[in-house]
Parts: sequence; C-alpha cells; structure tokens
Amino acid sequence: MLLPRNLKPVILEATKDTPVILVNGARQTGKSTLIRHLFPPDQRPDYFSFDDLARLSAARSGPQSFVDALPERVVLDEIQRVPELFLPIKLSVDQNRKPGRFLITGSADVLSLPKIADSLAGRIEVHTIWPLSQGEIRGRLENFIDAAFSDKSLPTVKPTTITEVIRYATTGGYPDVIRRDDPHRRASWYDGYITSLMERDVRDLANIDQLIALPNLLQLLASRAGALLNNADISRSLQLNVSTLRRYLGLLELLFLVVPLRPWYRNVGKRLVKSPKIYLNDTGLLCHLLSCNEKALSTNPTLFGGVFENFVLMELIKQLGWSKTRAKIYHYRTVSGQEVDIVLEAADGRIVGIECKSSSSVSADTFKGMHSLKEDAGKKFHRGIVLYIGTSTVSFSKQFQAVPASALWELFSASKNPRTALEE
Repeated sequence: MLLPRNLKPVILEATKDTPVILVNGARQTGKSTLIRHLFPPDQRPDYFSFDDLARLSAARSGPQSFVDALPERVVLDEIQRVPELFLPIKLSVDQNRKPGRFLITGSADVLSLPKIADSLAGRIEVHTIWPLSQGEIRGRLENFIDAAFSDKSLPTVKPTTITEVIRYATTGGYPDVIRRDDPHRRASWYDGYITSLMERDVRDLANIDQLIALPNLLQLLASRAGALLNNADISRSLQLNVSTLRRYLGLLELLFLVVPLRPWYRNVGKRLVKSPKIYLNDTGLLCHLLSCNEKALSTNPTLFGGVFENFVLMELIKQLGWSKTRAKIYHYRTVSGQEVDIVLEAADGRIVGIECKSSSSVSADTFKGMHSLKEDAGKKFHRGIVLYIGTSTVSFSKQFQAVPASALWELFSASKNPRTALEE
C-alpha cells in the first residue's frame, strides 16, 4: 500500500544544495521508508541501519574509520544510537561539501544532544516526520496554512461530521495502525510500541532507574493534553522530584512523543520562560492512553474537546513542514483569562489565530479571545479562524471566519504529489 509523504519534494530539494539531511521523528512514522524511496531504484544510495547490532558495534568502536569507509552518498538509519559519528561526518563534509552526501534518520531529536548541533552547524538541514496527516492519508498536499495567510477569504469546503472527525482522531496517523481495522489489534500495537520505546530508545538515551515512571508520565500527560504544564502538580501525582520530572519530560520530547506549545507574547523573551501547553504527537496514541474509543468521545463533549484540539494542532504542525509560508506555532493566554488555542506567526510577523470548537455551532462570543489577540498583535494581526464541526464557512467580520474543520485537508494543492511507500 502506497501513501504520499508530503515532505518528499522538500527533502529532495535539500539534497541539491545541502551536504547532510537529517529526517527525524518518532519511531514507526515512516522515516526509513521515505528516505529509502527518495530516489529511483537505480539512484538509491547505500543503506546502513544502526538497528543492526554488528554495524552498531563497528561504528561505536571506530567512528572515524567507519565514516572514512562509507561510500560518497549514504543513508545512515537510527543515528541517535551512535552520536559518536557526528564529528567524523563533520570532518568528512568539510573535505567534500557535495550536496546530498549524508541522508540520516533519527528516532530522537539528536540535535538536542550535547555538542551535536554545533558540530554540524551550516552543514545540515533538518526535517521532522510526524504520523501521517489527513491529507497524506487521502493523497493530498494540504495548503491550509498558506490559505490562512493569503489575502483572500477562506473558501467554502466540503464539511465533515462529528462522527467522522472522531473516527479520524481515534485512528490517528501511525501507518501500522491505519492498516488495522480491529480496535483490539490497534490497542495491541500501541501497547507493543510503548514497551519497545521504553526498553530500547529510552535506554539508549539515558540511564533511568524508575523506567515504569515514564509510561505513567505519558499517560498522565495524555489526561492533561491541551492544559498548561504544571510541573509541581505532576511531580506530586507521580511522586517524582521536580528535577527528575523535568528530565523525563525532556526524554519524551526528545522521542517526539510529547509536543510542548509555547505561549505567544509580543515580548519574544517571555515566550521562553512562561509555561507551555502540552500535547501528544498523535491522537490515536492519545486515545489509547486515555482508554477511550469512538463511543466514549461521542458521549463526552469535554473529552472530545481536548482530543479535537490536539488533533487540529498536530495537523497544523505537520503542514508547517511543507507549507510555503514559514511560520512558528504558539498558544495565547492573558492574565485575565482570554485564550486562543493556536497562534501562527509568519516570518514577517503576521499573526493568524485559530480556535478549535468541537461542536456544530459558532457565535460571536467564540471570538472573544481572538479580539484580545488582535489588540495585542496590532497591525500584525492578519486573520482569526474558528475551526468547528459545522457545514458552512461563515464570516463574522472582515478578519474573523468560522470554517469547517475539514478545511485542514479539503484545502489542498492540485499539483501531483510524489508518492512513497507507507511502511517504515
């Protein structure tokens, strides 16, 4: 079964002018398959996986000689298992800066590891693969973010139903899960996935005594998805000291399992010191950790509201990887309690606010937080959008619109999208 990966043309462009291309992301999101099928069969570089224990041992025992013996173009898979290779790769690139020499993948954010980011500065381009987007599942190259930053009103789109959105959210985007129709088989996959991550990737990255605490932390974060991160409260709940908790949170972020969303402030410095909201990388995984199925979401509006917000956020984060509009993503919250779920800030400073409403109706009151954001952003405020489970695109003013949530995948480029295999 073949499904598109919308980052493929972006990565191909990088191979034309950059010596090292890193494709990272959580395990089983499709990194290896994307890289291995990036080129036609007769042009594919040699492939080396560090899940192969013999190769891993050779690379660790003699990293410089290992890199020296590599062909000129190579794929190095799961490189977080042998970070000792980064300095030899730097030396090799300094001697030969031919574009596309090293295609590397990692199931951890290796550039967050000490000294690695500095060693390849100016020599590397990084792309993150997340679980499949709704557009990729449908074979589409979504351009919702570009449409949101355009000067045109968002067009009418084919609507979706609450039942459909609940099904998309509980399924998520992990390729292996999408293949499984039986909910019990999906649950078994998630159980094995979490166990594998804890026993292999976590042990590779850190020496942890209380390994059981990490799955418990992940489950607790799932129950608080979309809420402000409160370290003191979580540490009490899990009986972990705050320093250990921060270390564990860092590991889950390093593995691309949790996604912190920083607050937007006009004062850029404040964004780094204020508490983020926390989300999971996939709503299928989120629902599994919450032990909630389609029926549970359909009968619990509060539960569905949190899952829906996580769903929208991750669809936008995925699209940021290929949208023409270069933007960063935040949330907005004032001292007085005004909020906007998601804020997109373009490189030129323009602001688009996005509110997630998991119901079929919208009123002027839904835009209260958006008015506050507009006042704070001033002339940089471009548009406010409420994504809801409705049937109509409704304008509340020149800058405020309510749009069916399906706009996330119904607004897409008509250009042909390169395709690659689904499996990792």
